[in-house]
Amino acid sequence: MKAPASAPTPASGQEPQEPRWLTDEEQRVWRSFMEGVTLLDDHLDRQLQRDAGMPHVYYGLLVKLAEAPRRQLRMTELAMLAKITRSRLSHAIARLEKNGWVRREDCPDDKRGQFAVLTEEGYQVLRQTAPGHVEAVRQAVFDRLSPEQQKSLGEIMRIVAEGLQPAEAGADLPWLR
Repeated sequence: MKAPASAPTPASGQEPQEPRWLTDEEQRVWRSFMEGVTLLDDHLDRQLQRDAGMPHVYYGLLVKLAEAPRRQLRMTELAMLAKITRSRLSHAIARLEKNGWVRREDCPDDKRGQFAVLTEEGYQVLRQTAPGHVEAVRQAVFDRLSPEQQKSLGEIMRIVAEGLQPAEAGADLPWLR
C-alpha cells in the first residue's frame, strides 16, 4: 500500500509518525501469500463440501477430536486448538451435532464446562473423508514444493503463528473471545 495523500494528525498533538510502508518486494510477497491462502482455503473447502458435506473448519474440529484422548476435548480447549472464537466453535459443534458426528457432554467437575465428543459416526465420516482430503492437500501444496521449500514453509508459518499468540495475560486471541 502506498502512502495516502494526507495522514491524520494524532490527537495528542505529536507529529505523526510515517507508517512503515511495505516495499514493492514486500507487497509482492504479501499479495502472493494472501492469494495462495485464499485459493487454498477455497480449494479445500470445495473438496470437503463435495466429499463430505462439510467446510474445512468442521473437518479440522473432527480431526482434533479424533486425536484427543477418548475422542473428547473441553470446548475451550477445542477452540484454542482450532484457533477460532468460542461462538464460532459453538455454532460449528451445533451443526456437527445435528449431523450426529459430535455430541456435547457436561463436564462433571465444572458445571459451566462442556466436552465435545466425537461420535462413532463422526469418526467413520472422518476416516472416509481423510484420504481424499490428504490427496487434495498433497496436490495443492506438497507436490508443488521441494523438500527444502516444505521445510522453509513450515518454519516460516511456525514463526508467524508463534508471533501472533503472545503468552501475556489479556492477549486478544480468538479462543478468548
